[in-house]
Amino acid sequence: MKTIETEKYEYYLNRETSLIEFNKRVLSEAEGNKHPLLERLKFISILSSNLDEFFMIRVAGLKTQIAAGIEDLSYDGKTPQQQLTEIREKLLPIYEHQGNLWNEQIVPELNKEGIFIHRFDSLTKKEIRYLREYFITQVLPVLTPLILDSTHPFPRLIERSLNIAFIINDESLKFSEKNVAFLQIPTLFDRFIKIKRDKGYHFVLLENLIRENADLLFPGLNVEAANTFRVTRDADIEISADEAEDLLSEIEEQLKQRKFGRAAIRLEVNANMPEELVNLLMGYLDLEDEDVYVLNRPLKMPDFMNLTKLDLAHLKDKLFYSRIPPELKYSSIFDAIRKNDVFLHHPFDSFSNSTLRFITESAKDKNVMAIKITLYRVGSSPLIVKALKDAAENGKDVTAFVELKARFDEENNIIWSRDLEQSGVKVIYGVVGLKTHCKIALVIRKEANNLKSYVHIGTGNYNHITSRLYTDLSILSDDEELGNDSIHLFNYLTGISKYNSWKKLVIAPNNLLKSLLSKIENEIEKSTPENPGLIIAKMNQLAQREVIQALYKASIAGVKIKLLVRGVCCLRPNIPGISENIEVRSVIGRFLEHSRIFYFKNDENQYYISSADWMTRNLSKRVEVMTPINSKKIQKKLSNLLDIYWKDNTKSWLLQNDGTYLKREVENQDQQFSAQDYLLSKNNQKKNDL
Repeated sequence: MKTIETEKYEYYLNRETSLIEFNKRVLSEAEGNKHPLLERLKFISILSSNLDEFFMIRVAGLKTQIAAGIEDLSYDGKTPQQQLTEIREKLLPIYEHQGNLWNEQIVPELNKEGIFIHRFDSLTKKEIRYLREYFITQVLPVLTPLILDSTHPFPRLIERSLNIAFIINDESLKFSEKNVAFLQIPTLFDRFIKIKRDKGYHFVLLENLIRENADLLFPGLNVEAANTFRVTRDADIEISADEAEDLLSEIEEQLKQRKFGRAAIRLEVNANMPEELVNLLMGYLDLEDEDVYVLNRPLKMPDFMNLTKLDLAHLKDKLFYSRIPPELKYSSIFDAIRKNDVFLHHPFDSFSNSTLRFITESAKDKNVMAIKITLYRVGSSPLIVKALKDAAENGKDVTAFVELKARFDEENNIIWSRDLEQSGVKVIYGVVGLKTHCKIALVIRKEANNLKSYVHIGTGNYNHITSRLYTDLSILSDDEELGNDSIHLFNYLTGISKYNSWKKLVIAPNNLLKSLLSKIENEIEKSTPENPGLIIAKMNQLAQREVIQALYKASIAGVKIKLLVRGVCCLRPNIPGISENIEVRSVIGRFLEHSRIFYFKNDENQYYISSADWMTRNLSKRVEVMTPINSKKIQKKLSNLLDIYWKDNTKSWLLQNDGTYLKREVENQDQQFSAQDYLLSKNNQKKNDL
């Protein structure tokens, strides 16, 4: 078999630019008539949210490396500075395209549908009088503009807040100097101020209302300019095991720093901001030209998700129905699980009538002794937390392993973890030095004087909101070996177990990477020209060097490799003699593809579901679980799912050798096939659960 130098930089794609490519695909969903109008607006807003996080974490990380003098090269051989340069080159056209889509497509089509965001020069005198009175009575008393001078330092701006910079002078003074004042717009206001008209939905933006009435903020002064801007700060929270005696308190302190005190990473300004004002902001924020993005659309686009709440069903995706799996149509969920393992595919299968029911029924069942669960992202008003509180109040022994370091969910997790503790739930904050990312629940039930284990293991979070927005997989099982492994996993999470005799579960960081590499090697060893090996894997991201090298080796050996990778992929396909047997596709659609399925033909046609992507962080820095699926019935369902997603030719993109993606399309409309639409159509035949 041919050997290769797998360290060659040209064999890898850059992680940061791969993530930018993913966001290009997200923005593509806002084009044309792929989705109803308000859903297209949603994708424009999602892009802005994604790029916020990209700067707060990825760009901030590169800047930190540069500041520390670290010159570690990326997989594709680029220095941190080279990566920052390439990031800006690739982002500028994306920002421009987003602005053009907003101005030339979305806004005109909103207007056609009776949704208007008015400029003040399009309003009647009566409306302007109404808005001025509204400003005086409802807005002005709360606003606090801050002058910038020798006695007033540059203000501490909350990161990602919407701000207005004013240039003002006193015309009564012949040689008056210009002054600069800042206003941080309070988030307690609705950004969309309603105007009453007979038909349609009419709004003005809050920042425009403030600018139009700036004379009331600065009476007797001349306002020369009023421009919006926004600051993005470093938001990564990294806490060493020896840095924080009290993890909860340390994270609370880090969250305060994230909000106000971290280094600025990006400055967004509106297109009309005077250069002198941009330079002033850059100076105070310690930013360079390459950190400034001049935008031709409103700032803080995530706020525009509010428009998707308008009662206009014809401009939104059709309601869909989550089915109740027929296996669960029993009076007792435990009776159902004892009959057969239950396979769940959200959102097509109802979360509330399966996963949530498993916990709520356990909370009430007089024979249930204990409930143990890992909680990563559950949202701000989690139903799963209520069920766990009920269980504790009903006398069950309840333990919740909470990951406080779930990025951007830290504050929510702190709030409801304290709520759980007050209800008698034992809350444990994960494993020192690792994030607890696995999704697993264990219920211990007394049956015939014995203790029996029931488990739920999945790829997604215990979040009833995102269960309607993300595709995820899970199983409910009473398998004895899975139950025993789960017991030991929870003991491992308490930090008092060194158990390593796993029968079924494959655990990161213990042995998941080793297991994956072994399974890939097994495909190589058993592959023949007449009967080539086959690996099919569906995941969110692929960026682990050893795994990529193993896949290259398998490709050289003739193993066929089919990868469905939604987001980042550092593997470069179609390298002559190296990766010609590897094809990478990405499905982007109505739902965020979040499920992870792995298939190895020569591992006795074994299928796995997992909480882990094939990323360094997942395989070495997190507690993750990969679970074998032994039920032939469920294996068949997973095989069918992989076939359905691979068949997709309308929402699927093909990764090219240069790291770009080409949309898969067919001209014949009768041959078009969307995996998500197909799965929805199967569900809507039976209307169970909105």
